[in-house]
Amino acid sequence: MTIKNKIKKLFNKIGIEVTRYLPNASFEAQIVAAMKEVKINILFDIGANTGQFSSKIRNAGYTGKIVSFEPLTSAREKLIQKSSKDDNWFIHDRAAIGGRNGFVDINISKNSYSSSILPMLDSHLNAAENSEYIGIEQSPIIKLDNVADTYLDEFSNCFIKIDTQGYESQVLDGGLKTLNKAKGVLCELSLIPLYHGQDIWRDLILRFEKNGFVLWSLERGFTNKQNGRALQIDGLFLKIN
Repeated sequence: MTIKNKIKKLFNKIGIEVTRYLPNASFEAQIVAAMKEVKINILFDIGANTGQFSSKIRNAGYTGKIVSFEPLTSAREKLIQKSSKDDNWFIHDRAAIGGRNGFVDINISKNSYSSSILPMLDSHLNAAENSEYIGIEQSPIIKLDNVADTYLDEFSNCFIKIDTQGYESQVLDGGLKTLNKAKGVLCELSLIPLYHGQDIWRDLILRFEKNGFVLWSLERGFTNKQNGRALQIDGLFLKIN
C-alpha cells in the first residue's frame, strides 16, 4: 500500500474522504477554474452576508480583487472583520443592490442569510428552520452600474456573484452595463417561487443566454430536508466568445 493510500485509509476511518483538489472535487474549485478560464481579476460579491462565499473562493485559490456588497448592519460588521486581513478584499458602503437608487426595507430572517427585500413564501418557510422574518431594516439601495466603474479599469475582467434571495432580476436590471462587461456570473436560481414576485430559473437562464453567457455548471443548493425536493440551485455562467 502506498503512503497516499495509507493516508486516505486513515482519514476514512474517521469519516473524512481525501481527494485531489481538482475542479470536480468541489464547486468552489470548479468556480475558480472557470474564473481562470476567462481570466477573472475582480469579483463583485453581491449579497455577501458575512463573507462566506468570498472566503471559500479565497481558500480555493482565487487571488484577485473582491468587492463585497451587504446591506444588513450586523452581517456587514462580521463581513468587515472577516475581510480585515485581506488587502485585496474591499467592502462597499452599506447598500443593497437593485434596479433603482433610493432606500428600501429589508426583511431580516432569523438565520440572516435568508433575509430578502421580498416577502417570503410558505414554500421557503416550511422547508427551512429559522428562516422566518424577525425584523426589518431600512437600507440604501443602488444600481450596480452606478458604482461598478469605481472598481473597474480597462484591464478588468469581472465576475458577478448574485445571492439576493429572489431579488436577482432587480440586481440585473440595475447592472445592464456591468453585465455586458462581465466575463462570468454565479447566480442563485430558484426552481419554484420562494419569495413573492421573484423570477425563477427559466427566466434567469434565458436572460443570461440573451446577454451572451453559456451555462457552465449547476450546483445543488437549498433542498427541502423533509422530502428531498431541490428548491434552489447555483448556476455558473461564462462569456467565452
